[in-house]
Amino acid sequence: MVFLRPSRCLQLLALLVVTLAERVPVAGQEPELPGVRRSAEVTVTAEAINVDGVLDEEAWQSSPPIGDLIQRQPIPGATPSERTEVTLLRDRDNLYIGVVAHDSQPESVLGSQLARDGNLNSDDRIEILLDTFRDQRNAFYFATNPAGALVDGLTYANGELNTDWDTTWDVRTSRTETGWTAEFMIPFKSLSFPAEGRIWGFNLSRQIYRRLEDIRWSGARLETQFLQVSEAGEIGTFEGLSQGIGVEVRPFVSGNALRLGGAGTTDVSTEPGLDVAYRITPSLRMIGTVNTDFGETEVDLRQINLNRFSLFFPEKRAFFLEDAGVFSFAGTGPGTPGGIPGTGADVYPFFSRRVGLLEGQEVPIRAGGKLAGRVGRAELGVLGVRMGEVGDLAEATDLLVGRVKWDLLDQSYAGLILTSGDPTARGTSRTYGADVRLATSSFLGGSRNLDVNAYAARSVREGITERDWSYGVSARYPNDRYDAQVAFKEVQSNFDPSLGFVQRPGVRMLRLGASFNPRPADFLGIQQMFHDIFYTRFTNLESGEVESWDVHVTPVDWHLNSGDNLHSLLDFRPTYERLFEPFQISPGVVLPAGEYRFTRFRAFANTANRRRISGGVGFGWGSYWSGHAEDLMTSLTFRLPPTLSVGLNANLTFARLPEGDFTARIFAMNSSLSVSPALTFFNLVQYDNRSMNLGWQSRLRWTLRPGSDLFVSFQRGWIRRDEPGSRVFKSGDSRGSVKLQYSVFF
Repeated sequence: MVFLRPSRCLQLLALLVVTLAERVPVAGQEPELPGVRRSAEVTVTAEAINVDGVLDEEAWQSSPPIGDLIQRQPIPGATPSERTEVTLLRDRDNLYIGVVAHDSQPESVLGSQLARDGNLNSDDRIEILLDTFRDQRNAFYFATNPAGALVDGLTYANGELNTDWDTTWDVRTSRTETGWTAEFMIPFKSLSFPAEGRIWGFNLSRQIYRRLEDIRWSGARLETQFLQVSEAGEIGTFEGLSQGIGVEVRPFVSGNALRLGGAGTTDVSTEPGLDVAYRITPSLRMIGTVNTDFGETEVDLRQINLNRFSLFFPEKRAFFLEDAGVFSFAGTGPGTPGGIPGTGADVYPFFSRRVGLLEGQEVPIRAGGKLAGRVGRAELGVLGVRMGEVGDLAEATDLLVGRVKWDLLDQSYAGLILTSGDPTARGTSRTYGADVRLATSSFLGGSRNLDVNAYAARSVREGITERDWSYGVSARYPNDRYDAQVAFKEVQSNFDPSLGFVQRPGVRMLRLGASFNPRPADFLGIQQMFHDIFYTRFTNLESGEVESWDVHVTPVDWHLNSGDNLHSLLDFRPTYERLFEPFQISPGVVLPAGEYRFTRFRAFANTANRRRISGGVGFGWGSYWSGHAEDLMTSLTFRLPPTLSVGLNANLTFARLPEGDFTARIFAMNSSLSVSPALTFFNLVQYDNRSMNLGWQSRLRWTLRPGSDLFVSFQRGWIRRDEPGSRVFKSGDSRGSVKLQYSVFF
């Protein structure tokens, strides 16, 4: 059995890095850019602006641009290869942003996506941040590409982004003989901001993808990611803005048809619902919902659990994504560099998927209310929900969550959280906690980032009086050339927040990790090289013995100037596991209690997404628990930009163990057909051999006008027969749903 100890891993990685450092010419250090924060004025106009992607109104011609953009990559501080002109206008109701993106090769401009909230990473694009509170932590995010795709989201915690959030706004683009233009209209009714605030944080980024060129208005440093709101500049002034009386009414009607495959019966229902939002102040909003319907929500991607701990599925429902950053908690940190596995010990005192979902089944939300926003230097969030009854699964119950964060210094906060209620109605349950985040982008007086997080939380349940705490502290130095972190966390065995999520209870975790990421100068077409080593250890709190540890080593991870990547040529991961009781890793395959040592290897590469046909392939091998296993990961995407995209994915594991052999397979096909930015068809087909279920979801979204949408969704399932070797599927349940919503602002 191949097994490498941590000391040997460190020696091998150090030898490789030293060898590369001696042979590879390294690009010069990033120059220090001027520290003066950029600022610009927004021109007030009385002229009507027709948002059509053609900046031909007099206001656009006569208003001054906000200043030249600066290259961040590949050469920080350099003049961009193409000129970009940005102009800001406003009236009482809307903010307008006009962008003229000059390009000496207009035929090479890339715009492959039309779908709402599509992934624009392989396109030329314009991204915008609006930090309306100037708190340097949270911002509204808007983006588009030359095809006119609409992407919006919320960025929070000075770097996290949630693009499942939607608001009412518009953008139109136009291709020209000298490049392309974009015209944004963002209604002030769609934003929250302080009544007395005259200055907003603002940043704009342009990506020229074929050159992997990133240019910014503010914060054009390699150490700075665009979503770091603290690096935004300032725009003003904002006085006399109109949000009306601050009321948004969104009535909707939904129809659902459920056909049970086994019984052959069909249940049809139609029900109206209502969402109402009221701005108590320009920065504090109350949201109410009645008969909440989530029929338009995308289904989860399949996962097969090959470890002993809970899988995490992200929230996708719009009601809970609204103001999600207020409820974020430090127990999930720190983040990890791309390609490095998470710790597997996340702690969420509040996890919104526990509301309205139980054991994979929907539980009706009869009514709900949310208060979220800012009061002075504090962020406030209160959520109350009345859940309905579902047979023997759940009783009607009330749930409550309260959260507050106080701003500290420029980028930091201290917060409290409280939850009350249990979706399973098992009795009285409360969770309370406190967290603090200390962050800076000028550590030791330079252009360096440092984040420090700490938290403590306790779950209080009937009959449990001990071992019900979780606490931890972490620090990360996330910079371009060097990235390092240390984290400590304890999750006691009885810590079980009823409205939260705990990945791995009853353990004490330690993680140490570092990355060295040089940018070589003219060496084999490499943009940046990544070398990582991360050590994670878990100690069992009951026995005091080490439960598991692993060392993840990435000797070669090369990102090329072409957009292609050699993510790993020979990653290796020595692992130790101690089972205190037998573990069923697959049906019929049970690993006995005891100690296991094994080492996994991996190689993975992918082609640039800008190509019409792109893909990636990865292969894993090595010892695995008591035997051996091979992994195969493949993806293939075909595009007819910007209307059609079809993707195929497969993840397979072939394990050979003394206790029994098993195979885990997941196959998925997804497609997106966009007639226009307002009309898109999505399809997702998935199969896994653990559930033996083949599922298909088809969704249509038609935006009648900003804020008013028609959703049509159809789901169908087939179950593979249990006979060994059978390829016959029997019909399962099917469901169709239609939802029409219409927004009115007052």
